[in-house]
Amino acid sequence: MKKQICILGSTGSIGTQALDVIEQHADLYEVYCLTANNRIEELARQAHRFKPAAIVVANEARYGELCELMADMPDVKVYAGARALCDIVEAGPIDMVLTAMVGFSGLEPTIHAIKARKKICLANKETLVVAGELICRLAMENHVPILPVDSEHSAIFQSLAGEGDNEIEKILLTCSGGPFRTLPADKLANVKAADALRHPTWNMGAKITIDSATLMNKGFEVMEAKWLFGVPAEKIQVLIHPQSVVHSAVQFADGSVKAQLGVPDMRLPIQYAFSYPDRIHLNGDRLNLFGHPLEFFEPDVEKFRCLALAYEAISMGGNMPCILNAANEIVNEAFRRDQIPYTAIADIIEQTMRTVPMDKSADLDTYLRTDAEARAVAEELASR
Repeated sequence: MKKQICILGSTGSIGTQALDVIEQHADLYEVYCLTANNRIEELARQAHRFKPAAIVVANEARYGELCELMADMPDVKVYAGARALCDIVEAGPIDMVLTAMVGFSGLEPTIHAIKARKKICLANKETLVVAGELICRLAMENHVPILPVDSEHSAIFQSLAGEGDNEIEKILLTCSGGPFRTLPADKLANVKAADALRHPTWNMGAKITIDSATLMNKGFEVMEAKWLFGVPAEKIQVLIHPQSVVHSAVQFADGSVKAQLGVPDMRLPIQYAFSYPDRIHLNGDRLNLFGHPLEFFEPDVEKFRCLALAYEAISMGGNMPCILNAANEIVNEAFRRDQIPYTAIADIIEQTMRTVPMDKSADLDTYLRTDAEARAVAEELASR
């Protein structure tokens, strides 16, 4: 029988590439539900093409418009709102949920999907950044697998296949370095969002592309790796690798290193999460090692302070990663709107971390309260 898939965030970069994978393997997978935040025209086009059982728009104000766009498809149920997102992932026919929503908004639907015992294909890294302890506990209690979709974490996952309980000495988390890798630090004050959105190797959504330009995305991935693989942050080393060929690697106790290599194509880790433990054919380019030098550099944490702040948040624990994430979401958007300069991003995040009180509780209420408070602080700082 075909596996029924719910895609949270189907109109974004990950969601659209996931639909391409599903279309390539229509004999194996079928779309049960698609969701979007605001892009109802694209959501309606996807629904007409894939004919899911249901679609959800998170922004309730767009519900009427979406219903009009779907008037010719009465068999597709249309819902709206945050509650509908949490409810739809619990639907009985769903086998797996791809969490491709951007930011903190992906947390609650993921929790509901875990409690409903759905296989989680995790592309929303903020879920583990904000609530890693809670998510891992719930996954264990409900016997739910969490398969990583981030290319780096998929690479680590693939490198660990067959290794059993062998000791991990170090995780080598690679990073392209973003568009400002070679730009002198004194020039960063003048860069604009349009500059930051020109990523050298990956085609991603705007939010994650900006996070890649500040290296905050890599800080988030360190947190994600800590929870996914049970490795402390001090054993996770970030390597700048401009070619984006080695997606990440694992160093074991005997000194050997296993890595996963491939072209920068997110469809590969998406498909591997769907098909694990099987590997199935994927149309696309193949890696040509003759055409790629493989270079590695240490990250400059003084130039890219967001990475240092992420490591600090990890070491502090509690709700500090939640504070970091909330502040980052605010300043990321403010920078994209030309409201703040690039150099203010790390400053505002750091001030927010120093302002919002620490809380060691690991429950959803704490995270919701912390997120709201940190956003308010960061918004006030960004508006000055």
